[in-house]
Amino acid sequence: MRTAAGAGEAGIEGPRKRGLCVLCGLPAAGKSTFARALGHRLRRERGWAVGVISYDDILRDALLDPAGAGPQPSQWKMLRQELLKYLDCFLTAVIKGCQMPAPPDKTEAMWEDFITCLKDQELMLSATQEAQSCYCLANTAVSRPLILVLDDNFYYQSMRYEVYQLARKYSFGFCQLFFDCPLETCLQRNGQRPQAVPAETIYLMKRKIEKPNPEKNAWEFNSLSVQSPSCASEASPEVTELLLSALENPVKPVEDNMEQKETDRIICSTNILHKADQTLRRIVSETMKEAKDGQVLPNNLKLLAEELNKLKAEFLEDLRQGNKYLCFQQATDMSDVTSFFCNEKDHIVQKYLSKQH
Repeated sequence: MRTAAGAGEAGIEGPRKRGLCVLCGLPAAGKSTFARALGHRLRRERGWAVGVISYDDILRDALLDPAGAGPQPSQWKMLRQELLKYLDCFLTAVIKGCQMPAPPDKTEAMWEDFITCLKDQELMLSATQEAQSCYCLANTAVSRPLILVLDDNFYYQSMRYEVYQLARKYSFGFCQLFFDCPLETCLQRNGQRPQAVPAETIYLMKRKIEKPNPEKNAWEFNSLSVQSPSCASEASPEVTELLLSALENPVKPVEDNMEQKETDRIICSTNILHKADQTLRRIVSETMKEAKDGQVLPNNLKLLAEELNKLKAEFLEDLRQGNKYLCFQQATDMSDVTSFFCNEKDHIVQKYLSKQH
């Protein structure tokens, strides 16, 4: 992966140059400030059409909880997938030069925020009078070079790969910017925010984050690491070159047989996840029975159950998103999965057993 140092700058002319740029990094690493400044500069200096898609802004209303509880990981993932469908609708309209219909199963607040985001950046017009569920593209979205900047943490490679698949589907360019900001700086900045992310979330994300790895993943070739970004770094020649490279080199659609292989892999992954879920549920149930027979106090039993279920949920999420402990292949040995889980489970159980003495 490249780092921001000593690259040249090139020009680009003409319409039909389109690209997706993914920003990834810890909360409070400077991604949103960077994205806004980048969009403003590209519109002013190059005349490009730029859409900054801030996941926090678009998903916020859909995640509001009257009880004040934070969103569950499964809910967050579901809404992220829905936002990708909205983006797919927009890309289809851009490619075909047609109106964009509203999806039938949309989340109302989230869809409205998505449309507002596009309108505010002069990429979308209001719904047509003839069909209130259809939206017209602004002329800038189809007549100028177009860059869509996706602003989220994208801490797993699989999250970024979903965006790459969209780029491949529509022959868009694709690039990634990784914000390599020290943990201490992120925590300090986060603490100054009106709506701060829980510090433990940032610590957890730091442990889980998967940096772009072009040597391992060919699709991450067009990536750049930015050290402790500031507002000014969006103007660096390296960033401009990365975006130009994405626009000039759209991702080629895969052959049909490659699509089939990807479909087979997803089916296999789903089957293994289902099997892992069943196995871990059984282990948790057996462990709780053993703890009860071992005279663990009722209050401690409740806490133990909460910790074990949290461990199970995090473990399955790691398998689903990051593929960290399991390679989804037909030859996968589930004993490796259960062995790792049981090792972590035993550490938790031991803590509660020691409280009995």
